[in-house]
Amino acid sequence: MRYLYLFLATALVFCGCHKKEKSAGETIPKVQVSTPMVDSVTLHRTYPGYIRALNSADVVARVSGQLLTQNYKEGDYVNKGQVLFTIEPSKYRDAVQQAQAALNTAESQYAYASRQYDAMKRAIEADAVSEMEVIQAESNMNTAKAAIQNARAALSTARENLGYCTVRATRSGHCSIATVSTGNLVNGEASPVTLATIYDDSDVKAVFEIEDGQYEIMMNGNRNQENSLLSAIPLKFQQPLPHSYTADLYYVAPNVDTGTGTIVLEGHFANKYKELKDGMYVSVDLPYGTEPKAILIRDASIGTDQLGKYVYVVNDSNKVVYTPIEIGELYRDSLRLVTKGLTPKDRYVTRAIMTVRNGETVKPFE
Repeated sequence: MRYLYLFLATALVFCGCHKKEKSAGETIPKVQVSTPMVDSVTLHRTYPGYIRALNSADVVARVSGQLLTQNYKEGDYVNKGQVLFTIEPSKYRDAVQQAQAALNTAESQYAYASRQYDAMKRAIEADAVSEMEVIQAESNMNTAKAAIQNARAALSTARENLGYCTVRATRSGHCSIATVSTGNLVNGEASPVTLATIYDDSDVKAVFEIEDGQYEIMMNGNRNQENSLLSAIPLKFQQPLPHSYTADLYYVAPNVDTGTGTIVLEGHFANKYKELKDGMYVSVDLPYGTEPKAILIRDASIGTDQLGKYVYVVNDSNKVVYTPIEIGELYRDSLRLVTKGLTPKDRYVTRAIMTVRNGETVKPFE
């Protein structure tokens, strides 16, 4: 009996130890890990900018009077030559009639003066008039001829001003809201008054500024470009648009703003889907070089705290190590460039980073 009790006690101790070791093994969490991807990456720097229509033109009133009509709705696409506004024409119609009458009078006076001159030339041959009278007749004829030219110029100006009473689109594009409401007076004779602006946004440009030092880096990193300008620069907008856009860098300002130390750049591209408007905010991802052996990890695996960015690395002892890192730009929408803190051989936790703790022992799997 004594030996039986001893056997049972030994068995219970063995079973208890075995059960305890199994339970302890089950509490070690499994975490998914991965090693960084190493790839050649084009480096970008993002700059804020805005969209501008490649071409625009002000619609102006060049004459004075009451604005009678507005013949479009704000935002409409208008065609070149389309009537947009009309201004009270009575004053200028009267001026045309007066100028026409003055021209008729000048032509009549010239006809009389030329006939008189011809008569004087015949009369002097018969010694019926003096040479001075002939000279005076010729002078009268030339004065009448000059009066015709002046009257024709005045008539042309009067007709031109009358034409300005009908304000037409100087180019095709989308027309802005009117700055003057119908029924109000405009004083275009003193100085042209802007009534609206037409934006030809079939082609647009992204206008932005970069630091002069960054411009030098960009140019050095793209020496193989034929004209030192870049193409297919990625663009982003405040809200995702149905289509993606890239711009070709066509313009670089000839000078650096000494106050800000920046230089203005413009990228041109087609607005073929008519989604973009003059003045829209845009972010320009400007390429400035390449990193042939860039370290890339999943962007979702990066945490943020008061010290900055971090990841959890699993070391050779399968312990979790809190690892601060420095990061660069997003790559292919899901990967993040790591500029400091990781090596290509490090195993980092890819998922559920909120469930692991620094120093914790884990079972890693890929």
